[in-house]
Amino acid sequence: MKAAWRIAREEWRCMARDRVAVLGLVLLLVLSCTAALTAHERQRTVQAERARYQAQVDEEFQAQPDRHPHRMVHYGQFVFRPLSPLAAFDSGIDGFTGHTLFLEGHRQNSANFGDVRQSSLLQRFGQLTPAFVLQVLAPLLLVFVGHAALAREREAGTLRVLLAQGVSAWAILAGKLLAMAGLAMALLLPAAVALGWIAATQGQAQAAALLLAGHALWLLLWSTAIVLVSGALQRRRDALLGLLALWTVTVILLPRLLPEAAQVAKPLPTRLETDIAVARELAALGDSHNPDDPYFASFRQKILAQYGVARVEDLRVNYKGIVGMEGERLTSALFDRHAEAAFRLQAEQGALVATWGIASPIVALRTLSMAAAGTDLASYKRFLDQGEAYRYGLVQSLNRLQAEQLRYADDRNPTRNNRVDRALWQGFPAFHYQAEPTADMRSRALRPALVLLLWAAALAALLPLLANHLRKGTR
Repeated sequence: MKAAWRIAREEWRCMARDRVAVLGLVLLLVLSCTAALTAHERQRTVQAERARYQAQVDEEFQAQPDRHPHRMVHYGQFVFRPLSPLAAFDSGIDGFTGHTLFLEGHRQNSANFGDVRQSSLLQRFGQLTPAFVLQVLAPLLLVFVGHAALAREREAGTLRVLLAQGVSAWAILAGKLLAMAGLAMALLLPAAVALGWIAATQGQAQAAALLLAGHALWLLLWSTAIVLVSGALQRRRDALLGLLALWTVTVILLPRLLPEAAQVAKPLPTRLETDIAVARELAALGDSHNPDDPYFASFRQKILAQYGVARVEDLRVNYKGIVGMEGERLTSALFDRHAEAAFRLQAEQGALVATWGIASPIVALRTLSMAAAGTDLASYKRFLDQGEAYRYGLVQSLNRLQAEQLRYADDRNPTRNNRVDRALWQGFPAFHYQAEPTADMRSRALRPALVLLLWAAALAALLPLLANHLRKGTR
């Protein structure tokens, strides 16, 4: 072990004498710190902005004058998705999904105002976050610094000398791996400090630890791969070209090509196709405004029988409010069905990408990172589901006010006062997003974590082969 440490120290001295390596390390550390600070400031600003808007629309809703309840159904309400505290580390899909929902009766609206759609074209290439720096740029720096770790020794003839002096091939490998791992952990330091601060102040210890462990394993995978390639090839130039090709394919190309292939294999219907299908099914459900509609004619007879009267005018409740509640139940079930079908297709696409992505560990890392940061598709769906549950409860409460607070005769007569006291809806609860339990996050992160561990085991299994190759190559 002493020999391995001596070799590692010598490798670090070699790195320190290399101006390109030192400059690259300093620049990446500065970039990591800048990414952490700017991402935190953006997260703080956006969170405060959304909280301010939410308070404003809540106040405007509560301040509405006396109105007919159905007017309030169409007046609607806005809800804003709060940012996860760890979104500053990995923004995930947040920049491409909407964060504002308009809630109204008779329909489910999709989230609007995604950041990418409102920003410059440059932002579409990705935001500068600590996750981006560690996932994309840090491996590239490791490649440039470490590609010559063993190839340089072979070209200079020192590898043969070391082995002839009795230094084992395992000690040489261990020393080079220690040197690369030390550099990798230095690159991880700014992110570790940022995650530690978030864990201490925001109560996200488990998620932050998972993010740190995942990215540490990612950089260690690259450290091992660099040593393997540098030892397997004869010249530094060949090692550099091979590692650059590996980085390009696994980090740049595959993560972009696999989702496109999944879209071809499991195509999502377009927005227009979905709207046409929904409109067709809505027409088949029935028209509550048509007295001859078969479904609502049957529904009217059911309500009359339930209350034991012969006419809707004799009901103790306002029949229009009852019809509104039934119509909302039917349309909500229809929209829920289509929304679930769309998310099911997206989940199938994600499963395909995860399966094919075994060829590149960065796919698993990104899945793990977004799950831990609360910026993946499941987190977005959770917001939509809670927003829809709040919308349905709000609309049905207003329909119930119409049924219980207004007489049917007054509701049909435009000359009568058919407004209700605004105090009746001022007591409605405000929307509060409930973050997911930590156990749900861990369950989604389990599979990608196992993929990363399998990659680590596979690369570790190649080390004995490389040690044997080094011994044979110097005889």
